[in-house]
Amino acid sequence: MSKVQISNVVVLNNPAPFQSPFQFEVTLECIEDLPNDIECKIVYVGSAESEEYDQVLDSVLVGPVPAGRHMFVFQAEAPDPSKIPVADALGVTIVLVICSYLGKEFVRVGYYVNNDYTDPELRENPPEIPQFDKVQKNILATNPRVTRFKIDWENAETAQQQPNNEMPPSNSQT
Repeated sequence: MSKVQISNVVVLNNPAPFQSPFQFEVTLECIEDLPNDIECKIVYVGSAESEEYDQVLDSVLVGPVPAGRHMFVFQAEAPDPSKIPVADALGVTIVLVICSYLGKEFVRVGYYVNNDYTDPELRENPPEIPQFDKVQKNILATNPRVTRFKIDWENAETAQQQPNNEMPPSNSQT
C-alpha cells in the first residue's frame, strides 16, 4: 500500500506564454510519517523521438513528511528552446510531474501541452526558426495521465517498480 497519494494537482498560469514558468499546485496525502524526503521533478519532453531532449526543469525535496495532507506550489522555469528540435517546437508535447521516495518513482502525472502561435498569420505561415516569444503553451489540465508505481516504502532504493496506469476523472483531481 502506498504511504503517499497525490490527491490533486492543479495547473496554474494556463494558458501562458511559452517562456513563462510552469506552475502546479500539488496536494499530497501521507498516511504515516516519512523520515526521508520526497523528490518532485518537473520534466518537459522536448521530442517524442528521443529522451535525450527531455529537460528536467526543476527538482525539489519535500520532507521529512509528517502524516497528513500537504499542499505546495511547484514552479519551474520554461524549457530551454535551444534544446528542443525545431521540428518538435510547435504542436503537442508532454510535461510530467514525477515524485520519488528514496530514489524510486511512485507517481507520475503527465499532461499534454500544445505549443502554438497566438497570431493567426504566424499559425498559417510559421517561420522556419520558431519565435518562442510569440508562442503560447496550453496545458490540457482536465485530463492528466496518472501512473502509480508500487514501491517498498521501507526499502525503496532496492524495490522493483511495477506500473499501474490509471486515467483519473476529467475534473483534474488525481
